[in-house]
Formats: sequence, C-alpha cells, structure tokens
Amino acid sequence: MSHAASGCRYTGLEKQYSIEDLAAFHGHLGPYIVLGYRIGSYVRQNFCHDPFQMKAAVFCEGVPPQSCLADGIQIGSGCTLGKRNIDIVVCDEIRCEFSSGKRKIVIRPRQIKFPSSGGDDYSQLIEALAVDMYGMPDEELFTADTI
Repeated sequence: MSHAASGCRYTGLEKQYSIEDLAAFHGHLGPYIVLGYRIGSYVRQNFCHDPFQMKAAVFCEGVPPQSCLADGIQIGSGCTLGKRNIDIVVCDEIRCEFSSGKRKIVIRPRQIKFPSSGGDDYSQLIEALAVDMYGMPDEELFTADTI
C-alpha cells in the first residue's frame, strides 16, 4: 500500500522539536541526537518533504554514541524504522545519505569538539554541548552535497 505524508493531518512534520522533545524520545540529550535531528530537518526542508518518498542511510560505527544519529534523523526527516526507510550502515566514516527517486544528497557532519572526559561533570558538559549544537547554523554542523 502506498502512503503520502499529505494524507495525514497528524504527522507533525512541520513541528520544530525542542531539546526536551529530543531528550524525551532518546532518553537523554546528547550531541548525536541533536546532530541527527538537525540533519533530518535540513534534508526534509531542502531535499524531500515526504518521508514516504525518501530513504536514509546512516553510515557510522554502528554503536552509540554515533548510532544515536539515527534517532535524530527519524524525528527530523520522518524516515523511520517502522516504515523501513532508514538503515544504519557500519562504516569508519560518519555520513548520511538520503535518496528520493534518482536524486541523492550526502551529508557529512563536521567534527564535534567533545569536552575532555574524566571529570564528574562530564555528562553535564555533554548535555551543554548538545544544547549549543541545537542552536548552531547548519553550515557549522555539516556539509551537504546533492548528487
């Protein structure tokens, strides 16, 4: 059966999700959920608005924290595990590829400047980094190339 995003008035695709929403979905707030959300939102706004017409592939180590990108991409793009239009591909390079028909866009995250680990406040520093990333311009977070 074929679906279209425009056929359901409850999709929430136009909603801008807050950092609280991201943390509630993911279980905590970290840099990769934020980065994935920002990537997914960018792709939905600039590449393909209909998540039923798009596929996503998240290339990463395949384990947390990098695989947390996939959670953010689900919220931002509408590509989901349930629709089977998102995959995690184990890879040494972090990138996200989206396709719609014959079109494709490749997103490459910029390197995240993580705080030094080891302190008692490390989880708070990670959360603060995620909050900062939420407000950064797209071009500071990633590059996008349409193929």
